[in-house]
Amino acid sequence: MEETNRQKKIAGVLQEDLARILQQELKNAGITHIIISVSKVRVTTDLSLAKAYLSIFPTKDAAGLLAELNQIKPKIKHQMAQLTKNQLRKMPDLAFYLDDSLDYIENIDKAVTEKENPIENRDLLDRRKKS
Repeated sequence: MEETNRQKKIAGVLQEDLARILQQELKNAGITHIIISVSKVRVTTDLSLAKAYLSIFPTKDAAGLLAELNQIKPKIKHQMAQLTKNQLRKMPDLAFYLDDSLDYIENIDKAVTEKENPIENRDLLDRRKKS
């Protein structure tokens, strides 16, 4: 089902505010060796849940950082509610997911440049996970 214009607008607002908040949280925690970006936000039709897809570099720190973000999710939600109080009546719940599209693209590039061709042998590349 296609997203409505309202869902797209709210997702855009949430994506921008969430990126700002996450960067500020990293800065306040004194973490300078991790880069985090919000690649996509999808909002459900009833506006009760916002799924945020995060790209975290270096990827070896991604799982730990995602767990920490899930622990401070109420604080992040409160900060976002303060920023969006004039645009939204109720702040949607947040769900964080890792965006693995850059790793997936890197695996494809690596497979194409090596000797074995993934077009001829499809078992060389893992299937993409649906989220």
